Amino acid sequence: MLKKENILLVDDDIHILELLQRHLESMDFHTFKAVSVKEALYILKDTPVDLLITDVNMPEINGIELVKYTAEHFPNMPKLVVTGFPSAEDAFSVFKSGVTDYLTKPFTKKELAEAVKKSLASVKPKKDKAVGQLNKSSNGYTDMIGQSEAFQKVTEIIDRVKDNRATILVRGESGTGKELVARAIHYSGKFARSPFVAVNCAAIPENLLEAELFGYTKGAFTGANETRNGFFQAANNGTIFLDEIGDAPLPVQTRLLRVLQEKEVTKIGSQKAEKLEVRVIAATNIDLEELIEKKMFREDLYYRLSVVSVKVPPLRDRKDDIPLLVNRFLFKYGVEYKDHIVQIDPQALEVLQRYSWPGNIRELENVVQRAVIMCDRKITLNELPEELKYKINFPKKGYQSLKDFEREYIQKVLVHTKGNKTKAAEILQIDRKTLREKLK
Repeated sequence: MLKKENILLVDDDIHILELLQRHLESMDFHTFKAVSVKEALYILKDTPVDLLITDVNMPEINGIELVKYTAEHFPNMPKLVVTGFPSAEDAFSVFKSGVTDYLTKPFTKKELAEAVKKSLASVKPKKDKAVGQLNKSSNGYTDMIGQSEAFQKVTEIIDRVKDNRATILVRGESGTGKELVARAIHYSGKFARSPFVAVNCAAIPENLLEAELFGYTKGAFTGANETRNGFFQAANNGTIFLDEIGDAPLPVQTRLLRVLQEKEVTKIGSQKAEKLEVRVIAATNIDLEELIEKKMFREDLYYRLSVVSVKVPPLRDRKDDIPLLVNRFLFKYGVEYKDHIVQIDPQALEVLQRYSWPGNIRELENVVQRAVIMCDRKITLNELPEELKYKINFPKKGYQSLKDFEREYIQKVLVHTKGNKTKAAEILQIDRKTLREKLK
């Protein structure tokens, strides 16, 4: 018999956990057990969960904190609390935290079944579009998070191409998540059970790339001691992702063009072509049109690759998504490095939203990762790099006078010091009198 929904059980009492597991598995549910909130977070990180059942009183972090956290990061997941206090006041506190229902210890199997049924029935039929991408592991969107218009344009294209084998070119700056887009296309579509093979064309030496992509026969060249399949053969019936396609040498481009035209691959040293069914997704962070003008990239290959083009926006064009991304990284690295849930101070989050992020999402993730390591329970301004706190983004259009530019910078420093002119003067390395004169 197939299992029903996945249920996560959290309780520091192993006897209660075993009782809950025994009852729920007899009802054909699949269960995961955790004896602490930290262990529960590890499970939530990589496992789709349909219902959380948690105790309240646990060491280090109590169940209410876990409920609040899951309410924020998994808003559509119902939460059922098992508690030993039946008072109306405590019940109100539990429900206020986002709990669907609660059970009072001791409880019967029938009471548990009714509470579980009620909790699962409370799930909203339409998932929240903004944060729902966070827990959408079944369709390949697990690591893609956003609610901005620029982000939605990308996901709309993914939804249109995921079930066909059209060749796709993913374009965007370094660190924007081009491979995540490729994985989302593959794992959210009907070919998700087939192979996904990622190849970084810039990471493989030029003299080896051709052999690695298309395979070779024994004796084809010095060191070819056996016949081997290439990445294309490994990706048969699935998807091959060619990252940094602009770095592929011209001989590889020529062979790749034939693969796309004829749907077949010939190993180096062989005369026999092998028919393949492979969807090709290529990605680049450089201007291929410019390479074409310089005769460094084949124009006919460019048109073959860009049957569908996906432009991944830089982070500076989707700043509304920064809080969601920060929450994702807080969750990821809080689980990995800490024994408690890490939060972020609103002022620190404001700095992250104000910064232009030339390194895009990868840079943001690195900054949050470092801050989680350096903080105690909450990331504050103290844990952020100095260059972020005092970075000034030059206007894209027009220029300011030196006086206006100086005044704007002084105002930013005053915002940082919450209006404290003495501290601002110290940062600016001027006295208070000079500061007053510059603000006139």
